[in-house]
Amino acid sequence: MSSAVSCERPRCLNLSKWGWTPWMLLCFVVSGAFSLVTVHQPAVLSAALGQDIIMPCELRLQDEKLLSQPILYWWKLNEMGGDFIRLIPSQTPNNSRANLLDNNGTSTNKSMILKSVQWADSGKYRCKLSLHTERNGNFRQKGDTTSLVVYGTVVFNVTKRAPCMLGCEVSVTRDAGFSLHILHNGRRLQNVTAAPGDADGALPYVTLSETVPLWSRGKYECQLHLKDDVIRKSIFHSNLPEVGEGDKNVSTTCSSALHGVYPEPWFLYVALLLVPVTVLIGLLSVMLMCR
Repeated sequence: MSSAVSCERPRCLNLSKWGWTPWMLLCFVVSGAFSLVTVHQPAVLSAALGQDIIMPCELRLQDEKLLSQPILYWWKLNEMGGDFIRLIPSQTPNNSRANLLDNNGTSTNKSMILKSVQWADSGKYRCKLSLHTERNGNFRQKGDTTSLVVYGTVVFNVTKRAPCMLGCEVSVTRDAGFSLHILHNGRRLQNVTAAPGDADGALPYVTLSETVPLWSRGKYECQLHLKDDVIRKSIFHSNLPEVGEGDKNVSTTCSSALHGVYPEPWFLYVALLLVPVTVLIGLLSVMLMCR
């Protein structure tokens, strides 16, 4: 956020003989002598891939009056060249995905709608206004840049290679502060693998991936964090029987339960039946020999 401050000359000029400090103090406390013009933008915005996003920009006036309709500019920083690309007014009106939220030129809401967000839209944006006010005259005022970060669909399900494991995966803007957390019944689990894809930086996004063991029944939740904020979550409900983390047969139990198939232990049944039959035959043999 940047600002413009002005002071009426007639009320303050004759106070210069008092020195700079008293002149400044009196200039700001005299009613009507202080004016402030600011342009407000959020520091960071997150957007889902393919969805529309509103990029806020608000003009705020304090003890100031507009004499003409502001001229609005929206710019995107060109990461390659270091300069800004103008979005509003658009250089290609027929193909522009950027439009004003409020088309009323006198409105202080100068927000922009960016339609069908793409990976290439990740970057820094700036709102800038050409103003003509009663106290400041003609000048330009700009807001602080807004960083737009993009994320894809969160996929959270049983992994194909290991049906006893839950995997969560999502593509996000590179180096934007995204992270994945997997929880079971509200408790965060330690991930087994974390695989960021495209480590060489050839793509504008990176794929985050975490995998955890599917131990027991309950609610598993995968959360996509942007710094400290949860911006997306996906839920997986498990109906597995309770098993301990130290159970050696947990992978067999998990795999069978997930596929809805519980193989019968026929060899165990046969072995259990053979034991008493063998004992009974042995006893009968002894009794017959004793007669």
